[in-house]
Amino acid sequence: MTPRIAIVGRPNVGKSTLFNRLVGRRLAIVDDRPGVTRDRKEAEARLAGRRVLFVDTAGLEEAPPDTIPGRMRASSEAAIREADLVLFVVDARAGITPADRAFADMLRRLPVPVLLVANKTEGREGAAAALEAWELGLGEPHAVSAEHGEGVSALIAEILSRLPEPPEAEEAPDPERPLRLAIIGRPNAGKSTLLNALVGEERMITGPEPGLTRDAVAVEWRDSTGGRVRLVDTAGLRKKARIEDALERMSTAASIAALKECEVAVLVLDATLGMEEQDLRLARLAEREGRAMVIALNKWDAVEDRERARRQLSDVLEASLAQSKGVSVVPLSALTGRGVEKLMPAVRAAYERWNRRIPTGELNRWFERVQARHQPPVVDGKRIKLRYATMPKARPPTIVIFGTRAELLPEDWRRYAVNAFREAFDMPGVPIRLQTRGTDNPYAES
Repeated sequence: MTPRIAIVGRPNVGKSTLFNRLVGRRLAIVDDRPGVTRDRKEAEARLAGRRVLFVDTAGLEEAPPDTIPGRMRASSEAAIREADLVLFVVDARAGITPADRAFADMLRRLPVPVLLVANKTEGREGAAAALEAWELGLGEPHAVSAEHGEGVSALIAEILSRLPEPPEAEEAPDPERPLRLAIIGRPNAGKSTLLNALVGEERMITGPEPGLTRDAVAVEWRDSTGGRVRLVDTAGLRKKARIEDALERMSTAASIAALKECEVAVLVLDATLGMEEQDLRLARLAEREGRAMVIALNKWDAVEDRERARRQLSDVLEASLAQSKGVSVVPLSALTGRGVEKLMPAVRAAYERWNRRIPTGELNRWFERVQARHQPPVVDGKRIKLRYATMPKARPPTIVIFGTRAELLPEDWRRYAVNAFREAFDMPGVPIRLQTRGTDNPYAES
């Protein structure tokens, strides 16, 4: 269900102005006279891609229940009971009043979470005036100027951090649902031999002749953790220019379809040859499709200078596979079975990282540190101002950054942010998407 956020407070503290600012359009009548809002007004809005419902309420006043102010208060209290989050607004310019204290005491006794908002904090002394609201016992007051838009971006980030995490658009990880795993690689890299070693039986025909596997073949089994795995062995993928036979074209199409449908791709390399251009193309294809990836360095028992082989592979990955930086590499021999037991733990770890969601509050604390270390650049004589970040989805992890002219962020700053995210939240080897959204002034055309 869409989270409900009620905006409450005594009359004339700026609730309707804040309501208009948060929903991005002028829906509530705003006037300097107190008591203009009498009925609850509701409007849906999107905060960083998250749909929420804001409720503007009448001013909270002490009054007999049969009077208009009394009925207005009853309506506001009903909105509070139905809310998932309450924004309690006070006027920092006027200071904390006995009415503010009375309503804060009422809110503390209710089970609904409350976010304290000190409005009208524009100017040099505004932030200092907001500190007085600490006495209400509702936690840190968030200083804003709803009329001028100051502090609203930080308030939105805090609102998002207080809401329950939304359900995933994709299927949530389910231990009873099989992990979808695809084995990809060039012909004769040992893909089918690896599948047989993993499942413990000769399910696939193997041999020294390249191209024995012609279709994408699925096998279900349980790995050492007891979890189900749907493992797809694919035909070896060659360069397009070298694919002439119609049957091979169909095999290639089936392999690419299996890659698009999987969650984790195991790229099998022939360790005696190293990572060649076609292997890189396959890795980039998995990256482009947003799949987690693990590299199986097969035929490791046939490598004489192992240190040199590791170093060469590391250099290629560092230079040519930046989007999957830190991808797990498992040396093994599918033929003898040596090292094969280390592959599925690496796959499970990559799958867990690929599924991870970072809460909005934690994400924005990281985002503040990132900007403090390396502030966004100046473009066309104006500095890009980034406001907040959110992670609307995982599978793969996707970050959306909001701010003024955020769409103009240069590629080097984007790479810096992605690498910092990967390091801070321990996400090696999974592709990370970074998107930007410019923030518009809702009153620009008014």
